[in-house]
Formats: sequence, structure tokens, C-alpha cells
Amino acid sequence: MPALLRNAPASEPTALARLTQQHLEVCARGLAINMTRGVPAAEQLDLAEAFLALPGVDGWHTRDGSDARNYGGLQGLPEVRELLAGPLLGLPAEQVVIGENSSLALMHEALSNALLHGMPRSERPWSREAEVKFICPVPGYDRHFSLCEGFGIQMLPVPLLEDGPDMDQVEALVAADPAIKGVWCVPKYSNPSGVIYSQAVVARLAAMVTAAPDFSIFWDNAYAVHHLTAARPQNLDICGLAAAAGQSDRVLMFASTSKVLFPGAGLAVFGGSPSTVDWWLRHRSLRTIGPDKLNQLRHVRFFGDSQGIERHMQAQQQVLAPKFSCVDQVFGEHFAEGAARWSRPLGGYFVSLEVQPGCARRTVELAREAGIALTPAGAPFPYGRDAHDNLIRISPTCVGIGELAQACAVVALCANLAAAQQATAGDYQ
Repeated sequence: MPALLRNAPASEPTALARLTQQHLEVCARGLAINMTRGVPAAEQLDLAEAFLALPGVDGWHTRDGSDARNYGGLQGLPEVRELLAGPLLGLPAEQVVIGENSSLALMHEALSNALLHGMPRSERPWSREAEVKFICPVPGYDRHFSLCEGFGIQMLPVPLLEDGPDMDQVEALVAADPAIKGVWCVPKYSNPSGVIYSQAVVARLAAMVTAAPDFSIFWDNAYAVHHLTAARPQNLDICGLAAAAGQSDRVLMFASTSKVLFPGAGLAVFGGSPSTVDWWLRHRSLRTIGPDKLNQLRHVRFFGDSQGIERHMQAQQQVLAPKFSCVDQVFGEHFAEGAARWSRPLGGYFVSLEVQPGCARRTVELAREAGIALTPAGAPFPYGRDAHDNLIRISPTCVGIGELAQACAVVALCANLAAAQQATAGDYQ
């Protein structure tokens, strides 16, 4: 992408004084708007109220007549795997496992198993390697990076382009270094930029030559059904492409219904090749006798089939799409041409705002003073280090549209003020 142009009027002392005064006036208003996380709004949660009454006092029989109140069913009920496997992962039901409520917990479990036992193709547990490294497309999901940091896995940032990770860099890195054991991928509506991976990028990920025989793709399809427009990008067949390339066990897939129904009451889904699923179940059997099958039945009864999921997400789209349009409109009104750049995602939960280089942290600080809580500026980067200090993740979902418009106007004011402060300081250096 071309570098942002400096907003010349904001560099003038009179502009700095004007913006400073406006900021002081906003601070005096006592705003308190929290946009730190991608949290579903109350209106979205209200769409699933009927879920709370399920499966009902007499609704605990599964499709085959068994008792969902009891132990067993480690892989998950066949009917719920059939319901979720295609829409969330694009896999057949026999290649998925239903977990608890959190896909992040499943990712933690996968890394724990790799470190303790190794992956299906590992020569030894990862903990016995001299070092373990992961490729991290940036900007990316901060909790992926927290997992790596918590496990002592070294992170290698690679630019996330308009069609996915910079594959020239990825291929060069993984071919040369056997310590690189994996890559994080959010292939559809990436957090925070909204990027959708192209078929060409996915094919290269699946087939690339790696120095580590147990290199793994951690495929987080968190926003598989979270559309904001009429476009419906299909789940890309990363598992099929990997199998065709002789790399069947390379892919570990994750998704959940946490942002489909209720966070904390959703279902997490794991998927992969048949042998990867066997590996997963073998280790999982040591930590649980069986999942919450009553919650699985709730999902089946609430949605019915994949069309039910589509209808529910269309209703969510009607709640969320106007908010993303609001962000685009307000930023367009408050930023001069070349002063900032922001994404216009087709789905997902975030907008990626690029301000002037060196101004993101100051913008977040000024916004906090004005009563707008944002995600820390460096969060979409490993170790919180944004080399250009110019990217801010905007989370529009959790607030009402009136508050959202106010918040975005304040963020734009703070970004313009940060740029003016930087430019003025530079004039005196």
C-alpha cells in the first residue's frame, strides 16, 4: 500500500490550537464508551432468546434415542457435527470434533498437546526442540499472539496483504528453518483488517515445502458465517488442498458459535484429517469423559439445519451492517483526504484504522482522556510492537449506533490532533 499522506492543514499551529480546544471540550463531556473488544451487542443476543428454553425438560433424547444427560460422546453428537461442520469449517461431519464453548481453549489445548506429545508427524514433542517458532501474519489476532508468548513460542511477523499472508516471505521462512512449526491463519474476515484469503494463497499454504516435517497450519475460521453484505465467501478447502499435496495432517481447524449465539454458551469445533482427529481424540480422552451434549442439543433444536444458521446470521447482519456503515461514514466526514485509511470489511467484527505513522499510541491515549476506550495500539502485532505505530483496531459491534458515531468522531479528532502534535513537534526539532 502507498504511504499515507500527511494532512498539511493539521500541521499548522492554528490547526493544532483548534484541535486541542476541541479535544478539551470533548473531555469535558464525560463520555464513557468502551470499544476495546469485539463483543456482541444486546440486540444480537436478543435474537437467540429462544435458545435459553432449550432443550426443555423432556428434550434430552438424541437422534438415536440415547440420553444426552449422561457421560459419553467424546467426538460430539452426529447431528450437531452435521449441523456445524459444513458452515463453520467446510468439512464432513466425521472430520470434526465438538468441544466446549471456546475455540481459543481448543487452540490452547492443541499447543499444549504439541508441546507435551508432538503433532502426528512430529519426531519428538515440541518442548524437546531447542526453540519453536510461529509465523504470525500482521495485523492479526492478539490472543493468538498471547498464546505464543505464554508458551514461549517465538513469533515471526509477516505482512498480511489484501489476499492473505505475504506468501513469498512465508515460503522462504518455512523452507529454511526447521524451528518454524506453524502459522496462524484467520482466512475469512481476518481480525482486524477483514482480509479474505484467496484461493491461490490457500493453495500455496497447503502445498509449500517446509523444513519442519510437522509444520502445522492453525486455521481459525472464527468469522465463517459473520457476513455484513450479500456476499457469501465460501469456506476454502484447505484440508483437501493439503491432502492433494501429500500434507493431510498439516491443518488444524477451529471455529465456534460464541459470536453466533451467546459467548460462554456456544460450541467450539475442531477439525482436520481423519488421522489428525484420531490424534486429537486420543489426547482429549485423558482430560474429559464427554462434552456437554445438552448444549449440543440446544444448537440442533434452535437452528434445525444449516439454513437455520443462515437465517439467524442474516438477522445479525441487519443489526451490525449499519454500524460498519456508520464507521465508514463518520471517518469519511472527519478525516481529510490522505490523513487516514480504514478497512471496509465484508464481514467479521472489526475495522482496521491506519493513522499517520507514529500516531497510533498517542491517538489511543487521547481517546482514553476523552472517554473512549480502544484496544491498545500495538495489540494486532506480536509482543505489542507495531513498527509503524499507525494501526488501531476499531470494534463497532458492542455499542449503539448513536454512541458509535460519537466515538468514531472523537477517534478521528484524536488522530488528527496526534498528527498535528507530531508535526508541530517536528517543526521545532
